[in-house]
Amino acid sequence: MMPPPSGGGAQGSSGTGPSKPLAGLKVIDMTSVVMGPVATRLLADYGATVIKLESAVRPDNIRTATPFKGGEADINRSGYFAAYNAGKLGLALNLQKPRGREFFRSYLVPWADVIVEAYSPGVLESWGLDYPHLKAIRPDLIMLRASLLGHTGPHASLKGFGQFTAALGGFYDLTGWPDREPAGPYSAYSDFISWNFSLVALLAALDYRRRTGRGQYIDQSLLESTLQFASHALLDLQANGHVATRQGDRDPYAAPHGVYRCRDRVKGEKREERWAAIAVTTDYQWAALCHAMACPELIRDPRFETARARLARQGELDALLEAWTSQRTPEEVMHLLQARGVPAGTVANARDLFEDPQLAHRGHFVTVSNSAMGPHAVPASSFHLSEAPGQPEWGAPSLGEHMEHICRALLGVPDDELAEYIAAEVLE
Repeated sequence: MMPPPSGGGAQGSSGTGPSKPLAGLKVIDMTSVVMGPVATRLLADYGATVIKLESAVRPDNIRTATPFKGGEADINRSGYFAAYNAGKLGLALNLQKPRGREFFRSYLVPWADVIVEAYSPGVLESWGLDYPHLKAIRPDLIMLRASLLGHTGPHASLKGFGQFTAALGGFYDLTGWPDREPAGPYSAYSDFISWNFSLVALLAALDYRRRTGRGQYIDQSLLESTLQFASHALLDLQANGHVATRQGDRDPYAAPHGVYRCRDRVKGEKREERWAAIAVTTDYQWAALCHAMACPELIRDPRFETARARLARQGELDALLEAWTSQRTPEEVMHLLQARGVPAGTVANARDLFEDPQLAHRGHFVTVSNSAMGPHAVPASSFHLSEAPGQPEWGAPSLGEHMEHICRALLGVPDDELAEYIAAEVLE
């Protein structure tokens, strides 16, 4: 199915193939960056019609993030934005103007089954667009509101992005080297691990509405979602009085445990570092590792014979192991050790992922197209339903690209009103 072209006239909507389980579901995505866009993109992958609601004064922040297709910096050419918004329709509506809010109440709220938003706490209340006001228009509306700390409590007004949530959740103290400043996990860590809670909550609310006819208000805290992944550190404190902190690649129960330099990849004059991750958690795995390295004498070496001994001599272990891995490719290390029951994996970069035969077999990357970028690859759904395939039907929308199609074909806005809203610079 092709997406409706800018200017209207096309039939259909995002991902509404007959085999898709969410066909007919209507969603407004008022989120930005990663968490909300990923959750709503998955809804679109499996059949929902998702309207990406932005404006020229408040576009999704991630539109300005690199990389840009062809290296050309443009708000409609961000590969970051493209990955998380494929399969959606684009509408630019200025909610800062009273007539923009009027349009939202009059047309979008009655149309929508689900609204997902991530504005700063208090913004929608100041506009009269919070859940009590919207529920009065659409009683069975499901609304998910995501914020740093939730919309209730003494610190609910605190604003921020996923990096702040990761810091508040303790992850900046858990990642990095013990003799250095906290490093923090990659990017907006909490966004990348919280979208699954959004998705489950939305599907649960939809099931509840199917059974009862009643809508649902979902107040999602990014901090509380993120803390699910710090349970080991929290339990360690409660049970043992121990405050976990950063320890580089070390693990309190596994040795050797780390990332080890492998043979460089050389292409022409370019040399690229390659690495493999290895973790030994049992005596059996230690013996298997020694046999793989053709050093069976290390199994009974008093320096390494027990887990306690290995933990006490991790520097020596790392040197022995890297002397072996440095003569091999990461793939050789991974397959050789995994065949013997030792956890190991390559440290992949973007090229490795696109060339990975397992990901290729599962169709993890799909090629889509849009008006600004042309054909480009985006990740497919991270799970497969045997009876209901799901993937984006087209690329992410340019800002406001599908305004006429949405207003005429989906919302039924009369032509004279549509012209007034455009003239008032409410619809952009």
